[in-house]
Amino acid sequence: MKWTEVSVLTASEAVEAVSNILVEAGTSGVSIEDMADFNDTPDDGFGEIWALDQADFPETGVIIKAYFPETLFLPEILPVIKQRILELKEFGLDIGENRLETSEVNETSWATAWKKYYHPLQITRFMTVVPSWEDYTPKFADERVIRLDPGLAFGTGTHPTTRLSMQALETTIIGGETLLDVGTGSGVLSIASKALGAGDVFAYDLDEVAVRAAKENMILNEYAKDVPVAANDLLKGITIEADIVMANILAEIILLLVEDAWRVLKPNGLFITSGIIESKRDEVIENLLSQGFDIEQILQMKDWFAIIARKPAEE
Repeated sequence: MKWTEVSVLTASEAVEAVSNILVEAGTSGVSIEDMADFNDTPDDGFGEIWALDQADFPETGVIIKAYFPETLFLPEILPVIKQRILELKEFGLDIGENRLETSEVNETSWATAWKKYYHPLQITRFMTVVPSWEDYTPKFADERVIRLDPGLAFGTGTHPTTRLSMQALETTIIGGETLLDVGTGSGVLSIASKALGAGDVFAYDLDEVAVRAAKENMILNEYAKDVPVAANDLLKGITIEADIVMANILAEIILLLVEDAWRVLKPNGLFITSGIIESKRDEVIENLLSQGFDIEQILQMKDWFAIIARKPAEE
C-alpha cells in the first residue's frame, strides 16, 4: 500500500497539539524530529550519537511527520489540518513557521524509520524509558525501567512536559496512592506511577487511538498490567476518590479540569499538572488558587512548567 507523509514544521510548544490534530485526522503513525532530542541523546562515549544523523533534524523548530493511507482522500483532509493548526494561535500557542509538505512513501519506510530516533533514555534519577524492541540491562539496583512502544500516541518521555511530569511523580509518590492519569496518551505516566509504587492507577484519554496504545504499553510492563485504561472526557462522570490527579495536557484543557480534580481529590490530595507554557502559567495558578488549592511547587524545563498543587486537609 502507498502512504502519504505529511510533514509539519512547527514550534516546540505546539508539538502535542499538532500531533493530536494529525492523529484525529486519521494518521497511521507520527514521528517527531526535534534538535533538542538529538542534543539530549547520550553519546557512545566517543562523542558520537549512534544511529542518529544530525542532518535529519531541523535547525529550528520541530518537524512532525504523519502518515496517511492512500484510502483516505487527502485533498479534503489537508485543509482541515491546516485550519486547525492555525486556530492554535487563538489559544496562545506559538506554531512557528507552520510549513506543511507532503510526499509519497511505502509502508516499510514509515513503519520503521521513526524508530531510529527512539533509544533508552534516563528521564529522572530513578526512571529510564526503554523502547520495547531494544535489549536493556538496568544500570543500578533501584532503576525503574519503563518499556514503551509509543505507536500512534504522543508521549515517549523525551518531551519536557513528560519529563516534568515524571519528576513531579518521583518527588510525590510515597506508595499505595490512588492516582488518576487524565489524558494518558501512550500511558507512560501511569506506568511510571506504578513503577514508583502507586497503588490503584486509572488512565483516561478521549482519543481511542491513545487508549489502545496505552493498553498495549501497560502489558509491556508486568507491574502495570492491572492499570485499566478507558476512553473518557477528562474526569466527567468519574467518582473515584484519588490521592493524586495527574494531567499532562494543554493549559487550556487544564483550566477545564480544575473543578473536577478538586471534586475527586481526597483532602490533602495532589493535583499535578504539566504541559503549561510560560504565557499560560499565571492563569493556571490563578485558577488553582481560586478553586482553593495551595501551590506547593512549580517545576520548569525550558519554556515549559509543571505545577504541584494540594487540596488542603479538612479542618
